[in-house]
Amino acid sequence: MPDAAAAPLDCLIVGGGPAGLTAALYLARFHRRVMVVDKGEGRLQMIPRTHNLAGYPQGIRGADLLSEMRDQAARYGAALVQAEVTALRHADGLIEAEIAGAGAPLAQPVRARTVLLATGVVNHRPPLDAATHDHAVAAGLLRYCPICDGYEQSGKRIAVLGGDRHGLAEAVFLRSYSRDVTLVSLTGLALDPAERAEAERAGVALAPAPVSHFGFDEGEVRLTLADGSQQVFDTLYAALGTHTRNRLGEMLGTRLVDGECFVTDAHQRTTASGVYAAGDAVDALDQIGIAIGTGARAAVAIHNDLRARDDELLVP
Repeated sequence: MPDAAAAPLDCLIVGGGPAGLTAALYLARFHRRVMVVDKGEGRLQMIPRTHNLAGYPQGIRGADLLSEMRDQAARYGAALVQAEVTALRHADGLIEAEIAGAGAPLAQPVRARTVLLATGVVNHRPPLDAATHDHAVAAGLLRYCPICDGYEQSGKRIAVLGGDRHGLAEAVFLRSYSRDVTLVSLTGLALDPAERAEAERAGVALAPAPVSHFGFDEGEVRLTLADGSQQVFDTLYAALGTHTRNRLGEMLGTRLVDGECFVTDAHQRTTASGVYAAGDAVDALDQIGIAIGTGARAAVAIHNDLRARDDELLVP
């Protein structure tokens, strides 16, 4: 691990998902001093198997992909730390990070010339205890990304949990995979007449009452509704929205889009000096391939910006 008391890092990367690890690989191969700090709560590790990533024709488990990416970045000298960045601040032309890990903060702040925020987003989950939720996800009964795995649900009985316009849009999207798609809700469907007409045109069924109980047993999703009826599906998509992990960026003065995603330019620079962002925290289309691409683009920009900073003859 780079010595925090020595020369500052060239880049501190916050978040060890596909965006952060791709950037770490590139920067390490640019001979940059780079550290990835990851708390271990990324969404990729939840994916039972992804078939959307080119180069893995049989698919790959999310946890296995992360392990391979970590090994590759470390092979070229990137430091990987399982901990949490709790605060960021500008100080004397650098960025200082407070990092807590192994139950206690580091003795002194980590200093870096640049920071890449690859902090991702958090899915809003159904009201399930952690064990039930994780079992349902691992079994493929509870899902979050129809773009990622809608193909595997072709012709199956699909429920979409989300009683508003966003949930309806996801249900309509899934109709291209199955004739049997039902929109269910937690508190009742909040659809106006035009939206209900859209559901009817698309062939999306509307549950008559909110869900009062979730059951994930014997390879099926059993939903008990508030009116006492029960509906059975092969899988349930949660369309309850997300929120971006943007607190650290706000500490540094980054602008946000509608209070959520980081505003960046074409090279992943945010509006704060020395601060870059990549992955789901920037792009609305949450896909592994896009996270990898933005991580690579950010790393190249960071490297070139540092070259320009160190030599006046170089143009960024």
